[in-house]
Amino acid sequence: MKDRPDEREHRRIYPALDTMRAIASIAVVVTHVGFWAGTYTDGIPGALVARMDFGVAIFFVLSGFLLSQPYLAALAGQRRAPGTGRYLWHRALRILPVYWVAVVAAMTLLPENETAGPRVWLQNLLLVRLYDGELTAGLTQMWSLSTEVAFYVALPLVMWVLARTVCRTRWRPVALLVVLAVASIASWVWVGLAATPVLGDLPSPGQWLPAYLSWFAIGIAFAIAERESAPVLRRLAAAPWTAWLAGGALLTVIATPLGGPLLLEAPTPAEAVTKNVVYAAAAALLVLPAIFTDPATGFQRALSVPFLRHLGHISYSLFCCHLVVLHLVFEWRDYTLFGAPFFTLLALTLGLSLLVSEVLYRVVELPSMRLRNVGRRRTPPTTEADSSPSETASTS
Repeated sequence: MKDRPDEREHRRIYPALDTMRAIASIAVVVTHVGFWAGTYTDGIPGALVARMDFGVAIFFVLSGFLLSQPYLAALAGQRRAPGTGRYLWHRALRILPVYWVAVVAAMTLLPENETAGPRVWLQNLLLVRLYDGELTAGLTQMWSLSTEVAFYVALPLVMWVLARTVCRTRWRPVALLVVLAVASIASWVWVGLAATPVLGDLPSPGQWLPAYLSWFAIGIAFAIAERESAPVLRRLAAAPWTAWLAGGALLTVIATPLGGPLLLEAPTPAEAVTKNVVYAAAAALLVLPAIFTDPATGFQRALSVPFLRHLGHISYSLFCCHLVVLHLVFEWRDYTLFGAPFFTLLALTLGLSLLVSEVLYRVVELPSMRLRNVGRRRTPPTTEADSSPSETASTS
């Protein structure tokens, strides 16, 4: 495809998405604290705390939206596709430095990991512990990071295939949306199968990338719609608080037995698929107005407050460090598992984790991201995906 004159133009900035990351990361902290405190069984409020793992869906939708944009521009013939080496270098700089700090902290500070051998260390450092079936204390949230990294690796190949099949001769947004719909249906089939013995001895197949393709697909669909200035989505986004209310209503519904067990029991296939689909719909409703609502609205101004955006900037460090902090708080206060005071534990864990996250952001994340253009002769104009230091924070 021939490059268009606007290949070097800046992409639109989405300040509200930083706040969405903050909301998602804090939701993950809340759900983990709730589990350790034994809150999940406290009626509807406890069930809602359990469903705050929904923050994962928000992160995956955001990743699909932001990371697919330059590839979609290439499919539309407006620019070259990102170089795979440079793209993976940026992803590695974004993910690995803080993650490695968290791994070292968990492996050295937590008594539960004192007997861990070189195999466990290596698997964690390489982000493949998920595929061995047993997650490490202080790092159990990293299953979603492993899944997101799998998406990072798959994205260039998927877009290369689409460029040579669906969009070989011209930009075809409707056909791309059909592909995304088919991928979502296949994802839900995988989720159902993962809740049965059909997939055999695969370790935790319900946490692998195929189980979450629909969440990433929603983000990619939003990126396509944003390119096309889809009037339907813009009309829906014109009532942002209504969209959020509908998303909250879905989360309340899925906090009932429809969403399956609240603790660690295995769900039925129907429960697993229902929860996955409802999380996808709720995440779409919450993220949609942050993308498509007019920047001049009160909603956008509320979500663009600098303090909230900064919480989004440190959200990845918060995600990485909060479980180590939770372990240490439990040891410090000598709490009993499933018997700790929820609000006190939440205040201590979130407060200390935010302090640690601020340090990690300034000492590790920002210096790492300054290496983005190492080896590049000329620094290109900044884009949202490259400039935002919190653009793909993952969750538990």
